[in-house]
Amino acid sequence: MKYADLVKTIESLPPLSNSSNLIKKLYSEGADNVDIIKLVRIIESDALLTANILKMINAPYYGFSKKIASVAQAVSLFGTHIVYGLVINYAMHEQIIAKTNAYNISPTNFNDMCHVQSNLMMQWYSKIDLRHAQFLAPLALIMESGKLILADDVVKSSYLLEFQQGLRDCKEIELYENELFGTTSYHISGLLFEHWNLEPLYVQMLKNLDFEDDIISGKMEYYIDTLDVIRTAVNVKEILTDASIEKASIIVANLDLDAEHFKHVAKRIKKSYDALKK
Repeated sequence: MKYADLVKTIESLPPLSNSSNLIKKLYSEGADNVDIIKLVRIIESDALLTANILKMINAPYYGFSKKIASVAQAVSLFGTHIVYGLVINYAMHEQIIAKTNAYNISPTNFNDMCHVQSNLMMQWYSKIDLRHAQFLAPLALIMESGKLILADDVVKSSYLLEFQQGLRDCKEIELYENELFGTTSYHISGLLFEHWNLEPLYVQMLKNLDFEDDIISGKMEYYIDTLDVIRTAVNVKEILTDASIEKASIIVANLDLDAEHFKHVAKRIKKSYDALKK
């Protein structure tokens, strides 16, 4: 399937759930202006959404010693930014079945990977700029969603085994995707976000992560470079390996940021992740 067909696939997807759309409206003037009481009430009105959010938040990689038992407690601990990402993540997975085995990763490990990306963004970047970290962490959680579209196409094709082997052999996942599909999974994520009318800046960042479709500069360019750090350290082929942390640290240094701090945070999260997998 080529780019035009992928666009048609995205355009055929139904809208997000009613709960998700109501929550999107709450965030229309920014996460800092969300009415928390209304947010909690909407989430709690959807039993499946509530259960899923509490399940995700109580995952071991977040490191809470006590179980988070309510949506209100979750919002208080994580803030409205992260909760937004959790809501959208759940809503997307309602519409797109995870067939991530095409990428040589199980749905469970794919989900863990996305949470590790978000966790790394928040813990690393919050020391640099807390407000921007809060804005970028939800995007880090859901930026891999385009892979679900590509994976679905691969699973339905006759070249599944060839794709999986090519993925193992390739050095750059995005170059490999572009060679086969004429686009990358991150650009597809941008199209998904656009289709569902999500945060416009998220759309712009994802579309320009691999292709500079727009003229970008300043803070937008810096955001994109920051996403590149995260996907280099954590991706379907390498989840915080020594090599991927080192490669990401080089990008951090090129951004004139503290590479040693990044390594320290990444290795701390890696320790928690590795313990979870034992």
